[in-house]
Amino acid sequence: MTETIRKIGIITKTTSPHAQSVMDQLVPWLVDKGLSVTVQEDYDGTYRGDVRAVPRERVPENADIVLVLGGDGTLLSVARLVETLDTPLLGINLGSLGFLTELGISELFPTLEKLLDGQFRIEERVRLDVELHRDDRVIGTYRVLNDVVINKGALARIIDLETLVDGQEVTTYKADGLIVSTPTGSTAYSLAAGGPIVVPTMDIIIVSPICPHTITNRPLVLPGNSQVELHLVSDSGKVFLTLDGQEGTSLSVNDSIRIRESSSRVRLVRTGTKSFYDVLSAKLHWGRR
Repeated sequence: MTETIRKIGIITKTTSPHAQSVMDQLVPWLVDKGLSVTVQEDYDGTYRGDVRAVPRERVPENADIVLVLGGDGTLLSVARLVETLDTPLLGINLGSLGFLTELGISELFPTLEKLLDGQFRIEERVRLDVELHRDDRVIGTYRVLNDVVINKGALARIIDLETLVDGQEVTTYKADGLIVSTPTGSTAYSLAAGGPIVVPTMDIIIVSPICPHTITNRPLVLPGNSQVELHLVSDSGKVFLTLDGQEGTSLSVNDSIRIRESSSRVRLVRTGTKSFYDVLSAKLHWGRR
């Protein structure tokens, strides 16, 4: 990619004690390169040069690229801040390697040199738009990068979820819950529930039941342009809708959830440091005995 980077935004995982020391090195390094740097207000650092502090949600507004210091959860939260923006994100993991975060700390400065030299590409990831309907009206709208999860509370009974795809009935899942995920989310909760691992740039939607009562209820892979509609048809006690693990709400019997691919994509910076298969090998210990 050849576009020039002049303005860098930085968002950190504020609860990480390691983030402060990284920021104390990173911000002066970027300023010395002649870049304009925007940080979140709760970064307690010493500013010099072209550095400004703004509320966290405003960091991406005027940035050419946002550096996200944390883990995959931090990057998911920042993806919510760029729902209406095209600002690319570069994830820098402060702990163990993540599926979304591109770099470890040891690779940070050499990779930033490549980045400033234009040696990177942008990878677009599918998001899902979600509508929660109750009594013939929309009571909530959401956008997710990973997954939409419907699951029961600790003491709730099995959930009955009538499932339709493009208006056609597929089945009524009897299960502890259901996960509708993007390819990016295939390596998150969906994987733990027995869903397939999917190359994250594919254009599909994955439906995975959680502990289904019927063993023949298996994960379903759908075209990306499908609309998935779920109806909660049983009064099973406490049932919850969770979006990307970041927010959630309780459901009532006869609620319906409509899910379709969003026109908005998340743009992730990729520098070629690691491939998706490298991350799979490292995270899942493939090829080891």
